[in-house]
Amino acid sequence: MTILYEDNHIIIVNKAPSEIVQGDKTGDTPLSDIVKSYLKEKYNKPGNVFCGVTHRLDRPTSGVVVFAKTSKALSRLNDMFRNGEVGKTYWAIVKNQPPKDEDTLTHYLVKNEKNNKSVFYDTEKPHAKKAVLHYKVIARSDNYFLLEVQLETGRHHQIRVQLSAIGCPVKGDLKYGSPRSNRDGSISLHARRIAFVHPVSQENIAVTAPVPDDTLWKAFEKEAEEEV
Repeated sequence: MTILYEDNHIIIVNKAPSEIVQGDKTGDTPLSDIVKSYLKEKYNKPGNVFCGVTHRLDRPTSGVVVFAKTSKALSRLNDMFRNGEVGKTYWAIVKNQPPKDEDTLTHYLVKNEKNNKSVFYDTEKPHAKKAVLHYKVIARSDNYFLLEVQLETGRHHQIRVQLSAIGCPVKGDLKYGSPRSNRDGSISLHARRIAFVHPVSQENIAVTAPVPDDTLWKAFEKEAEEEV
């Protein structure tokens, strides 16, 4: 577990692609429990340790995850995520060139609970939730493109399904149309940066997560930083 930021109220970590944020039917140890163990040991706390989940990332996705260390921070962060007061920037690697180098995508998504997959529509449908994101091509190689994605809404598998909708499934994402899986079972989607006003101190917080230890990711990270 890599800690990116910590204070009395929050702790921000860089999730590896194989980790789950919260416990599920697999029974695998979730990141929330790993954080609890760290806090218990670091601060020598007796009994149960508080660690609140404020948002989630899909298991094969990597990057920034924010946990609350106090109930006050959890309540306020939950409201902030719900109200769109948290800026989230993702990086996605795709094989196909997007129709435009920069664009805003709007779709209407319906989640299928049985197969844990979202379906997109171009027009409003009953029970569909509006999904809006902005993307920009920020680096490219001979075979792949790196997109920077800003979310306006937070829907189930939103980036994965919306990029697939324009013919650009995320590298390794078999569920949404990638022809091949990544060797480690990940998908090439990374929660790169998160920015928000601290729920207690009111300071501006901005945290960037290093990309996974992978040759293509590292090359794209270097190119993107050189462009800035």
